[in-house]
Amino acid sequence: MRASFRLKLMLSYLCLVLLMGAIIYAYLNNALERYVLAEIRNNLISETKLAALMADKSGENLHRDAPAIAATVGKEIKARVTIISSDGQVVGDSEVSPVQLKDLENHLYRPEVQASLKDGTGTAIRYSSTLQMPMLYVARPLALKNGETATLRLALPLAQLQKARSHMHLMLGIALFLAVLAALFFSYVMSNITSRSLRTISAIAARIGKGEYGLRVPRESSDEVGELAVVMNDMSERIEAQLSSILAERNRLDTILRGMGEGLMVTDAQGIITLVNPAFRKVFSVDEDVEGRPLIEVSRQPALHAAYRKIMADGIERQEEMSLNGEKDGNILTHWVPLIDGNRLTGVVAVFHDISDLKRLAATRRDFVANVSHELRTPVSVIQGYAETLLAGALESDPDRARRFIQVIHNHAERLSALIADLLTLSELESGKVLLETHPLNLRSAVKQAMSLLNQRATDKGITLDIETVEASQFVLADKGKLDQVLVNLLDNAIKYTPDNGKVTVTAEDEAEMLKISVTDTGLGIPAKDLPRIFERFYRVDEARSRDKGGTGLGLSIVKHIVQSHGGMISVKSIPGEGSTFSFTLKKGGK
Repeated sequence: MRASFRLKLMLSYLCLVLLMGAIIYAYLNNALERYVLAEIRNNLISETKLAALMADKSGENLHRDAPAIAATVGKEIKARVTIISSDGQVVGDSEVSPVQLKDLENHLYRPEVQASLKDGTGTAIRYSSTLQMPMLYVARPLALKNGETATLRLALPLAQLQKARSHMHLMLGIALFLAVLAALFFSYVMSNITSRSLRTISAIAARIGKGEYGLRVPRESSDEVGELAVVMNDMSERIEAQLSSILAERNRLDTILRGMGEGLMVTDAQGIITLVNPAFRKVFSVDEDVEGRPLIEVSRQPALHAAYRKIMADGIERQEEMSLNGEKDGNILTHWVPLIDGNRLTGVVAVFHDISDLKRLAATRRDFVANVSHELRTPVSVIQGYAETLLAGALESDPDRARRFIQVIHNHAERLSALIADLLTLSELESGKVLLETHPLNLRSAVKQAMSLLNQRATDKGITLDIETVEASQFVLADKGKLDQVLVNLLDNAIKYTPDNGKVTVTAEDEAEMLKISVTDTGLGIPAKDLPRIFERFYRVDEARSRDKGGTGLGLSIVKHIVQSHGGMISVKSIPGEGSTFSFTLKKGGK
């Protein structure tokens, strides 16, 4: 149990009082005992003088009168009286019968007797073997009328002294007990008064420690406690200012870390992660808290741990590219910086740049250049070959054949023109500089117009075009020319890849604030492996069949960009052999 400051202060007061009481008790006990003993001795000396005078007047023969004198004097002064002859023999004793005197020891060499013979008065305190108790002895010389000399000794039992001492101890004990009670009361009062300011300071300090930094300690005095209050207030202000600064810095740092597109990781020297940002979690697909956990528990990427071991081994800043394996494949450019304190490596800071999109973009660019080159090479080669044949004389020698050659040249020139036009359109859409003139458009009318442009092609293949599920009351907010381009492209593809006597259906359904338009055919379908890439430029499911059916390979890519520029989404579902459904969303528009 923790003792409070008030209790400690109260106990200190009490201990001080007890210590002083013990000292006073010991001093008074000793002093009073000496004083009482001295008073008894002085009284006994006076009584001895008085007894000597009485004996001088009454005694004529020492051995005959000594017992009577001792008895008479002892009765008067209420003390034991002993008369000792010059040779040390006891000739009279108030406590011993005359018959028993001869049995007493020789008293010549008793201390008090020797002192009286030498100095005139002798005293001693010792145990009396005759009376079996401690006694106070006082002796002085005695001269009788007949000229005999002796020693008169008075003895007083120290029982009175013991009684006085016990009474004195009782009084001192009572006084000390009362003093302790008074000390308890006054120490309680004084400790309350003294510790009140400290308790106030302690309570406010505890609240400040819990985050209430606006509190201040009232200064109630100008002593050390008051100075402590001033120091506490100053400390509280400084802590509040520093925490505000730290909080602002932390918020700025958190904002910076959250806004970073690159992943950031900080570890200590033992490989324990101390800080990561959201981008790191996204790169390594981490959802749970990772601070305080070893790096090896957070990610199982071998390349990551190999790079970490290298930086911890040599402590040299490095940059390197690594590939991620697992649920999320990709390429990461890492920048490792060691944290060095003096000559000691204390941790590592790593920045992760996800360059997967850059890699894919570079690959797409290479594929695009290759595809454009391939698409251009074929018609250019055909045009060049037929033109060379015509220039070689076929134009004059075989006019019919020359006319066919010119028709082929014309067809491939148109294909080149369409390819270039689609490339320009796609470039404009990707640049984001195309201005859309959006208006509320009746969807059923727009679909009908697109179908009318392709109706002859559908009729030639016996394909049925169905728009019965598109209601006349459905409107979309779109650019009319771009919407026509989307519908014509999707319907044209559906007709191309649907066998004879098939069916193409256009449907529309509400999706909150959007309208979902779907074009469904009963054609060849698209294999599942090709669905993710179906909207890429120049991507064809079947190169040979796609070229036979015409087209530049850019139509679906153009459709995707047009839909996205309108704020919509495009998707495809397909079952090989059963057909495909291309769906896109547009914002609803009022009439």
